[in-house]
Amino acid sequence: MSFRALVLEKDADGVSADIRDLDDADLPAGEVTVEIAYSTLNYKDGMILNGIGGMVRAFPHVPGIDYVGKVTASEQPDYAPGDAVILTGWEVGEAHWGGYAQRARAKAGWLVPLPDGLTPKRAMALGTAGFTAMLCVLALEEHGLEPGAGEVLVTGAAGGVGSVAVAVLSALGHHVVAGTGRPETHDYLRGLGAADFIDRAELATESKRVMQSERWAGVVDTVGSRILANAIAATRSHASVAACGLAAGGDLPATVYPFILRGVNLLGVESIRTPFARRVRAWDRLARDLPMDKLDAMTETIPLGDLMDRSKRILAGQVRGRTVVDVSA
Repeated sequence: MSFRALVLEKDADGVSADIRDLDDADLPAGEVTVEIAYSTLNYKDGMILNGIGGMVRAFPHVPGIDYVGKVTASEQPDYAPGDAVILTGWEVGEAHWGGYAQRARAKAGWLVPLPDGLTPKRAMALGTAGFTAMLCVLALEEHGLEPGAGEVLVTGAAGGVGSVAVAVLSALGHHVVAGTGRPETHDYLRGLGAADFIDRAELATESKRVMQSERWAGVVDTVGSRILANAIAATRSHASVAACGLAAGGDLPATVYPFILRGVNLLGVESIRTPFARRVRAWDRLARDLPMDKLDAMTETIPLGDLMDRSKRILAGQVRGRTVVDVSA
């Protein structure tokens, strides 16, 4: 049986994409075959689709770092035909063919069951971005953050990770301050639960002070660079910063003083090789703690054919919230 896929090719002029009909013989080796229902668009997908970063090393290539669907065949006892599964991480969409297709193969250990109470479409409205946001929340909770502790900053708040973090933290009872450089997103973020706002320019201002007045009871940082450094410098004694992104840069122009004088915790959050048990916990918490009406409000669905245009917009910072890709549309 044939299926549709978005396929990348690379030549002297760069990377190009077109939608083709493939069949099972084209699929790479794997233990589990999945009939994909939806994928999603993350910032990393935008980079891959536009040939940025050199993450894809072999062509032709099917990108898409996330997908959800039903198992059609399995060589491992963990999954059987008909099981609903999610895949994020493990360099799928980079080193391995990904979710911008109607069919895929993967190792059984890369999959997690779709949790009760979460539809396939909403699972991809979350995708790697939502999963990463929940990993940040778990890290902050494990280091003592409780509702009522004070202001919790989310940087890059209108992006995918930021949007889910704002909605989850607000639903859990935290006073969320949304950091964004786009005033036009304030109503959107207020609808997700943001209580206050801080401009990205203020967060990025260079300061001669190695520490700033204590303000943040917790931070989810998606952007890195000076914004992360300033967030650390303004974090309260023994509070924590969960860092998961580098949209503003991979540098960290900070000092050790917040760590050795206030006991601030800098928590690194990665979502690619997260162990299975923690993956299941994060997805179960998303299904339980995220108000689904807020998730729906931040989500737009597009067909496979609109991906290239949308990928350029996400790289330009023109996409807010989450984008679901209907691979059959």
